[in-house]
Amino acid sequence: MAGRSLPVSPHRPPDTPIHRKILSSDSNSKSNSNSNLKHFRLRFDIVFNSSITRKNHKVWRIKSELKSEPYEISKSTTPGSFKFKDNKLGVSAVSKDETGNEAVDINAVPWWEEFPKRWTIVILCFSAFLLCNMDRVNMSIAILPMSSEFHWNSTTVGLIQSSFFWGYLLTQIAGGIWADTVGGKRVLAFGVIWWSVATVLTPIAAKLGLPFLLIVRAFMGIGEGVAMPAMNNLLSKWVPVSERSRSLALVYSGMYLGSVTGLAFSPFLIHSYGWPSVFFSFGSLGTVWTALWLSKAYSSPSEDPELRPEEKKLIFRNRVSEEPVKTIPWGSILSKAPVWALITCHFCHNWGTFILLTWMPTYYNQVLGFNLTESGLFCVLPWLTMAFSANLGGWIADTLVSKGWSVTTVRKVMQSVGFLGPAFFLSQLSHVDSPAMAVFCMACSQGSDAFSQSGLYSNHQDIAPRYSGVLLGLSNTAGVLAGVLGTAATGYILQHGSWDEVFDVAIGLYLVGTVIWNLFSTGEKIID
Repeated sequence: MAGRSLPVSPHRPPDTPIHRKILSSDSNSKSNSNSNLKHFRLRFDIVFNSSITRKNHKVWRIKSELKSEPYEISKSTTPGSFKFKDNKLGVSAVSKDETGNEAVDINAVPWWEEFPKRWTIVILCFSAFLLCNMDRVNMSIAILPMSSEFHWNSTTVGLIQSSFFWGYLLTQIAGGIWADTVGGKRVLAFGVIWWSVATVLTPIAAKLGLPFLLIVRAFMGIGEGVAMPAMNNLLSKWVPVSERSRSLALVYSGMYLGSVTGLAFSPFLIHSYGWPSVFFSFGSLGTVWTALWLSKAYSSPSEDPELRPEEKKLIFRNRVSEEPVKTIPWGSILSKAPVWALITCHFCHNWGTFILLTWMPTYYNQVLGFNLTESGLFCVLPWLTMAFSANLGGWIADTLVSKGWSVTTVRKVMQSVGFLGPAFFLSQLSHVDSPAMAVFCMACSQGSDAFSQSGLYSNHQDIAPRYSGVLLGLSNTAGVLAGVLGTAATGYILQHGSWDEVFDVAIGLYLVGTVIWNLFSTGEKIID
């Protein structure tokens, strides 16, 4: 019918075969409500191109296109109230009943239903990691008034700080196996509930005595230990390769912003309500997140009944098998050089990262002479820098991959920045002569460190997508071991040495990691 001119009365619709078909179908649906006709498909697109006037009639040039679209008739359907599934006219369209009143709004789709579901999962993971680091770093601020109240020395403080990693170390591999076999949704929900309860119990345990505090902190580590493998499992199923670096960078920036939030609000809460208030207030937020997560999240796209077909097609393109993991090929995993490069470099990276995470407020207080509030506020700057540079690095990495760079080259470049940047800026701390320059070096060190999210932290899904949870559990076990040893060793070094020696050890490990990563890492899939 394209291009055909039809005479149209200005007072009634054209009596065309198409119009008669619509009326006939509608009336038949009413008169034959008990018939077997339940569905028919019809869609029309109309574009008015021009009109002219001939004598007393208007002539409209009508371009029409007939295509099939689902349309359903129920027993309750009234004349004129039928609804097309998809409105392609680009305007708000309504049908009319016999009296001319509106019956159904065809174009009533809320904007939030159009938001990509995969990015809903990413944002929820981001908020979980925001809470994760809020609950983790509050101790680094609260430890200052706590150590004064309970008369703890540097070695005891180091022991308390490292006790978190005892539980964190135990659940890395177990969390990865659990996430790969039963799904990341349940595992992440368990982790958030567990660590939130442990956070609330921390002040009570501290009042009871040091052994109770160490146990509760270890329990908190158990909850947070399963979070990262569960998140990695979820993103490996929900996020296509072309968006991998950006999604991981956003989730990990939640950790950095969690550190910012925790370090910024902890001094205020301590001064206003005492140090226990930090643990009570932060821990209670986990219940809100858990309720939202259980109602919105699914372990994989195939389990989500509300996922739009076009998004499902995008996610499933070039993705891993949907078959659940039943056995872990340990021999194949542990026999690959890139796996061991990932494990070793995770250890080298986390030594420096966890030292700064747990000891930075003490450094600002003891070396730079900042008080409690100033220590918390200046600690915010490096984490803000990390949040920005992590997302910048993710965008750069995905852009380079889309432009044809090999994934291996991108991972090596990004991780080299993540190693050499912190090594350089930490080496300058012994030469600066002002607190402002020290804070600047810390911020630059942490900012360049965040490029690791597009390096080694993205590599688990590259080399073993089906076993990304288990692989992250393996490598992060080494990373947590670095946190346990590094945090405790820092307390020992400070009691017998200086901060320069603390930073020298971290710099040496950064350099070792750079060499190993560039020699043995790969961005290609090596385990099916």
